[in-house]
Amino acid sequence: MKQTLYDKLWEEHVVRSPEGSNLSLIYIDRHLIHEVTSPQAFEGMRLNARPLWRTESNLAVVDHNVATVDRHLGIK
Repeated sequence: MKQTLYDKLWEEHVVRSPEGSNLSLIYIDRHLIHEVTSPQAFEGMRLNARPLWRTESNLAVVDHNVATVDRHLGIK
């Protein structure tokens, strides 16, 4: 049976999938972070003394949140 791109990517990253279960343990090789929710996550890691692992696999991007109404007023 043909696989979708999603299925192919998922299958490439499965570490373990218990037989008879619809659960999978997957390996994430790239982590996208942005300025909106990442600070809280990093603070949680710091408060729980959890080390960051493979920091070189993180890719930080700016999440542009643009208003859809009253755009002429600018961002406050």
